[in-house]
Amino acid sequence: MALMSFERKYRVRGGTLIGGDLFDFWFGPFYVGFFGVTTIFFAVLGTLLLVWGAAIGPTWNLWQINVAPPDLKYGLGLAPLREGGLWQIVTFCATGAFGSWVLRQAEIARKLGMGLHVSWAFGAAVAAYVTLVIIRPVLLGAWGHGFPYGIFSHLDWVSNVGYQYLHFHYNPAHMIAITFFFTNCLALAMHGSLILSVTNPKQGEPVKTSEHENVFFRDLVGYSIGALGIHRLGTFLAMSAGLWSAICIVISGPFWSKPWPEWWNWWLNLPIWGK
Repeated sequence: MALMSFERKYRVRGGTLIGGDLFDFWFGPFYVGFFGVTTIFFAVLGTLLLVWGAAIGPTWNLWQINVAPPDLKYGLGLAPLREGGLWQIVTFCATGAFGSWVLRQAEIARKLGMGLHVSWAFGAAVAAYVTLVIIRPVLLGAWGHGFPYGIFSHLDWVSNVGYQYLHFHYNPAHMIAITFFFTNCLALAMHGSLILSVTNPKQGEPVKTSEHENVFFRDLVGYSIGALGIHRLGTFLAMSAGLWSAICIVISGPFWSKPWPEWWNWWLNLPIWGK
């Protein structure tokens, strides 16, 4: 009942980004809104197109279904549906669905009087996707440089791009992205385990408080970032991982076409080595 009384305070019209009162309503516990409708439209259409792509393909094996981008010969033009045009429409739908979801999150936050942190965080992930299927292909001059929609085909694409630059893990932006990914995993694993430890004490002992959390990490590593700080840090690490992963792929090809180990020749040529 307390939750229902709270919901009555924010389930009011207004706070929308576009469309005014159009679709400004809830369906059960879910807020719809203009961007909720566009999300549903693009998601359903894109999914149906993927199913159609599987139907006209050679197999229904979930692992081997593949909706591939157009051949490089089509450049940035429209391709026939069976030769990559389907991939182009699905990419448009996916971008529309992801973007709509970000904006719907922003509207919900505005209604609750919250910051837009969730929208910005999810936007970082959407930016990485858009970089892969739109920005990088445009910079390279052909939609065929986007990744295919499929499980094994996508993994093959990742492997092929890695080998194309000899050793992709020598990409400095890739190194930074992986560092953020792993650090984010470490930080949130430590945070989650700490929360479980204080909320699941030994039988007969009371649930611990934030003071216990702070003391634990001060005793362990000499510093506690605090309850709010760990969430800020987690958001920063997660967004940085997504953004640097986008940077690492967008510079591969448009701005650097050689094997990535060669990029490090500047280090070998420093005068400090006394050559």
